[in-house]
Amino acid sequence: MSIKFKFKIPEEAEIIFSEEAKKLLTDLHNKFDNRISELLAKREQKQESFNSGKAPNFLNETKEIRDSEWKVREIPEDLLDRRVEITGPVDRKMIINALNADVEVFMADFEDSLSPTWENVALGQRNMYDAVRRTITFENPVNNKKYELNDEIATLMCRVRGLHLKEKGIDINGENPYGCLCDFGLYALHNAKELINRGTGPYFYIPKLQSHLEARLWNEIIDYSEDYLNLPRGTVRVTCLIETLPAVFEMDEILYELKDHIVGLNCGRWDYIFSYIKTFQNHANKLLPDRSQVGMNQPFLNAYSRLLIKTCHRRGAFAMGGMAALIPSKDPKENEAIIEKVMSDKLLETSNGHDGTWIAHPGLSDIANNVFSNAFDVGKTNQMHVMREDDEITQDDLITPCEGDFTEECFRSNIRVSLRYIEAWLKGVGCVPIYGLMEDAATAEISRSSLWQWVKHGVTMDTGVVASKKAFEKMLDEEYNVVQEEVGQNSSDSDKLDEAKKLLKKLVTSRELTDFLTLPAYRSIK
Repeated sequence: MSIKFKFKIPEEAEIIFSEEAKKLLTDLHNKFDNRISELLAKREQKQESFNSGKAPNFLNETKEIRDSEWKVREIPEDLLDRRVEITGPVDRKMIINALNADVEVFMADFEDSLSPTWENVALGQRNMYDAVRRTITFENPVNNKKYELNDEIATLMCRVRGLHLKEKGIDINGENPYGCLCDFGLYALHNAKELINRGTGPYFYIPKLQSHLEARLWNEIIDYSEDYLNLPRGTVRVTCLIETLPAVFEMDEILYELKDHIVGLNCGRWDYIFSYIKTFQNHANKLLPDRSQVGMNQPFLNAYSRLLIKTCHRRGAFAMGGMAALIPSKDPKENEAIIEKVMSDKLLETSNGHDGTWIAHPGLSDIANNVFSNAFDVGKTNQMHVMREDDEITQDDLITPCEGDFTEECFRSNIRVSLRYIEAWLKGVGCVPIYGLMEDAATAEISRSSLWQWVKHGVTMDTGVVASKKAFEKMLDEEYNVVQEEVGQNSSDSDKLDEAKKLLKKLVTSRELTDFLTLPAYRSIK
C-alpha cells in the first residue's frame, strides 16, 4: 500500500486518517479510478456531439426500462418526511446551527458550498465524526458564544464531491484519487455503524450525474463499500441531484441503476441552468437571458420539475424541490419582498407535486415549512400520490430556452458576483452571501458561464453595447474597482482578488467554455 499525504494532517483530524481509512481509500482508488476516468471521457465525447449540433434526448436503448413497471427499495422511516432540507458547508458552527434548525434534514456539503482546501476537507470529516456522535461543540473566539446540539436534531445527510474533482492532498501510487471516493469512503467508514446504532443510517447526496452509466458506477461503489464494511445490502441510501441537462433524459434509468439504494431525486436548479448553457454552448439559438429572469416558472425549467416528479413518484421515490438561495434581510421592506419570492417559489413546487425543498438559511424554514405542510394531505408527510400521469413532457419542452432581457446591468452584476465568489473560494470559503443571495459554486457558475455565452455569441445588450471580449475586459476593469471598494481596498487578501480577476478573464475569453470554474481555481488552493 502506497498512500501519502501532501499536506500536514491537522491534529484534530488524525483519527480520520487511520490505517483502516488508508486501506479503504487505496482499495476504492485501485478499483474505481480508471472507471471514473473512462466516464469523464464519455462526458467529453457527448459534449463534442452537442457542440456539433445534436441535442440531448431520451435513449432508445433504455426504452424498456422506462416502459416497464418497477420500484425502488422502500424508503427508511427517518427519510419519509423531508419537507424542508437545509444545506451548508461542514464547518463546526454551520453543522450545529443546521442540525438545530427547524428542518427535517441537513445536507452537510463537501461539494458546491465548500472550498476544498486540505484543511477544510480533513477537518470537515472530523466535524462530521463528532456530529454523528453528538459530541460536536463550538466556541466563538471573538465573543465566547458557545454552540452545541439540541436534544432533537435534523436527519444528517452527506453530499460528496462530483466525479470531476480530484483530491490533491492525497497521493495513492503516484496519483491523486478522486475526491468523491475520499468523501464517501471516509464518511461511510467512520460513521455508518454509529449511525445505524443511533436509529438512522449512512445517507448521501450524489451530485452532477450526467448519465445512468455514472449511476451504475455509483451503485458498484456503494455495493463494494457495504461489503467491505460488512453492512447489509441497501444500508447506504442516496438521493441523486438531477442538475445536468443530459441527466434529465435518463432519470428512470438512474433510479433503476441505483434502485437498492436510492430514495429520491432532487432538482438541482442552479447547476441545471449552468448545464443548459454548457450543453448548448455552441448553439446561438439557445441563449439564456438575465440570470434573475431564469426562474422555475419558465417553461423549460417547470417541465424539468414536473418530469422529475412524474418519474420519481411512479418509482416510489421522493421528488425534492430546489434551493431557495435568497437570505433574509434586516431591512423590513426588502425582507417582505424576499419572503414573497420564496413563498411563490415554494408554492410552485408544491403545486407541481414536490415532496420537499431546500433552503440556504434557517431564517427561511418557517416559510418553507408552512407552504409544504399546508400542501400535504392530513396525516401525510409527502406528495407521493401526485402521479402526473397525463402530463406529457417532450424533448422540446425541456430544451426550448426562455425569453427575456439581455441587460448590461446583469452583465456587470455577473462580473461582480464572479469576482467576489472566486476571491472567497480561493481564500477557502465556498458559501458567500452576495447581494442578498447565498452564492455557492453552482450559482457562481451561472454568472461566469452566462458571461462567456454572451461574449461567445456577441449578444447586443439593452444599452446597445455588444458583449465582445473588448467590452468585457473594459467592464471587468471597471467592476473590479467596484468590488475592491465593496470588499475593502486594504484587504490583506487583495492578491486573491487580483487572482480572481485573472482567472475570470481567462474563463470568459477562452475559445471553449471551461467545464467547471473549480478545476482551474483548485490549482491555486492548498
